[in-house]
Amino acid sequence: MCGIFCLLSLSPSQFEWDKTVQEHLKRRGPNLSQDVTVRGPCYQCLFSAHVLHMRGLLTPQPVQDTTGNVLMWNGEIFGGLPVLPEENDTAVVAHRLSSCSSPSEILSVLSTIQGPWGFVYYQKAADSLWFGRDFFGRRSLLWKFDADANALTLTSVAAHSSGSDKPAWQEVPAACVYRIDLKAVAEAGSVTLEVYPWVRGGNDLVTSCSEAILESVPSGCTAVMNQSGLVLTSPVCPLNQSIPKSLNETEINSHLCVQDLKELLANQEETDEVNRLIDVLSEAVRRRVQLLPFRVQNSSPPTNDQASVAILFSGGIDSMILAALADRHIPAHHPIDLLNVAFKLKEPKKQKESAKTSRKHKNKPTDPKTHTSDSQTSSPFDVPDRITGKAGLKELHDLNPERRWNFVEINVTQEELQKMREERICHLVHPLDTVLDDSIGCAVWFAARGTGFIMARGDDQTPFTSSAKVILTGIGADEQLAGYSRHRVRFKMSGHEGLIQELAMELGRISSRNLGRDDRVIADHGKEARFPYLDEDVVSFLNSLPVWEKADLSLPRGVGEKLLLRLAAKQLGLGQSAVLPKRAMQFGSRIAKMEDKCEKASDKCTRLLTG
Repeated sequence: MCGIFCLLSLSPSQFEWDKTVQEHLKRRGPNLSQDVTVRGPCYQCLFSAHVLHMRGLLTPQPVQDTTGNVLMWNGEIFGGLPVLPEENDTAVVAHRLSSCSSPSEILSVLSTIQGPWGFVYYQKAADSLWFGRDFFGRRSLLWKFDADANALTLTSVAAHSSGSDKPAWQEVPAACVYRIDLKAVAEAGSVTLEVYPWVRGGNDLVTSCSEAILESVPSGCTAVMNQSGLVLTSPVCPLNQSIPKSLNETEINSHLCVQDLKELLANQEETDEVNRLIDVLSEAVRRRVQLLPFRVQNSSPPTNDQASVAILFSGGIDSMILAALADRHIPAHHPIDLLNVAFKLKEPKKQKESAKTSRKHKNKPTDPKTHTSDSQTSSPFDVPDRITGKAGLKELHDLNPERRWNFVEINVTQEELQKMREERICHLVHPLDTVLDDSIGCAVWFAARGTGFIMARGDDQTPFTSSAKVILTGIGADEQLAGYSRHRVRFKMSGHEGLIQELAMELGRISSRNLGRDDRVIADHGKEARFPYLDEDVVSFLNSLPVWEKADLSLPRGVGEKLLLRLAAKQLGLGQSAVLPKRAMQFGSRIAKMEDKCEKASDKCTRLLTG
């Protein structure tokens, strides 16, 4: 993984680095930094790459081959193209692209790759600049066009600026790959982008998607569909849109209690679908926890006391299954870090009142019984995700008592939140700017930093910082298995047909709603986010199933949503975590309560705009 930056300038003026952007890029790629400049008759391209070494031998970027092609690759190959253990996937991609002589061949290579990527590629023979993101948009790529400087900039991460006179950053849509004919652009003096869309299913869908793509380019640029009609082949199969014939499909059995739900799960027959989900998801986790650096230059490998893999961990079903499957594939003597974030709860009113009473009667003798009861308060960091996280830790200990599970308690005060949001997080979340982006962006940033404490023997708190460079996250499970409350609302209103329509939208918008932001936030610590639930084989398997085999929203919360995953959890030996209802990270960590404001998730967040 790395931070990539490309400036295409159509004017001879000298480019000056934004120091904040440069610092952000270097934090993404702390192992090696390098610049390459390519000059044409009336243009110049600056390529700057900052590498986080994750695989094979350390390979400097940008990669410039003997014929003058230049590649910046921010990605991982988990399938599609063969990569040997000692090989670096950047070198593999560079070699494949260098052998391409036509757009169709380049698209064929990109369509073959399974895994997350964002890239910029200068093809010298064709005088072309290619760039884009993978099908799901699992790696960030931003762009802006400065009309005054006549320059297009691409970057993994940018910086928030309060000045309204500057061109705005936008996320590059993950719906296509772009090509710029540099010779034509230089002659015209303006930037035209040739579009090569991903085929997501059906000509109508391609057409409607293409219209949105053409309208999403930065102001000052134009976009046109490629004249050859070339497309990238979708790496996943289409969503199964079968509708059951049963009646009363929206009637919810809300009278069931938790014990009934446990029995329901216990009585479900083991199905092929459950075993196939476990198999395909287990393989996705294996690819992501075993493909680690072959050798890091000038550094010693992690010791057996240091984890190579961490999990964003709430104790909910998504993170519990990732932990249980990671346990299968990580050597038994290696620890696994479970990153659990909590934001400090405000002092309850009763405590405040008792404190006032204490001050009012400070000269009076204290009743020992009253004093004792007042002093027995729970930790201000006992948020819901901390409680379920500790319960989940116990389940994992029961599954594998020999494994060292580092449950990292990451406690955040309001003062630290405000400080780090202003200094770092507001730049990383940008250009997203809602209250929800602020809440999740901040929570993920502190969690990924991995600085907190673990409980040592005798319940002593020991300061701890996770050494893991790979962070597994459970995003994608709710989107595919009807885990959100909006899915239940849609099902209640429109039945299975409405639910299918809602699920069909989820993965198409996950790049702009979640993935770009989460990649920028996690990578700021020199760590890499990996998304097993968005593995191409996992998505294809889930897409192949009819919706009623994935979820049964006639059942109450805690079992009906993500039913297939809950059955898989039972099969894996998990307990109470299999029937925990969905709880969004901003509520489970209590960051949403910390600001104490009457805000909607979709509101513009002034805290991000002002730092």
